[in-house]
Amino acid sequence: MTLAQKIESSETRIFKAVFPNTTNHYDTLFGGTAMQLMDEVAFITATRFSRLRMVTVSSDRIDFKIPIPSGTIIELAGRVTYLGRTSLKIRVDIYIEQMYSEDRAKAVSGEFTFVALDEYKRPIPIRTDTIS
Repeated sequence: MTLAQKIESSETRIFKAVFPNTTNHYDTLFGGTAMQLMDEVAFITATRFSRLRMVTVSSDRIDFKIPIPSGTIIELAGRVTYLGRTSLKIRVDIYIEQMYSEDRAKAVSGEFTFVALDEYKRPIPIRTDTIS
């Protein structure tokens, strides 16, 4: 499997409905809830790519471009954007879909850095020797 194929096969997409219990007093998704969901998708993507124990070490610039209203569907999409020796970066985008129309827009974007750890919680190399 090539690196491009491995990146493509590890891409992660999750859909959620935005219900009132996840919104703030403006009836839009809490920013913290959006960040939690993004970190979860990034973790799944990093793990699917590496098949190693991964931990979040940073989140880089999360841009909230459009408020996400209650009663919409969101899609979270995670993709590997950088591969280092022991770390990798995952970009996560959140798209809003209206429930009863074809309208769709990118609402939030951010990048998360993960490090692979051994059983003693020390950084280890992400194996790429199986990638052609």
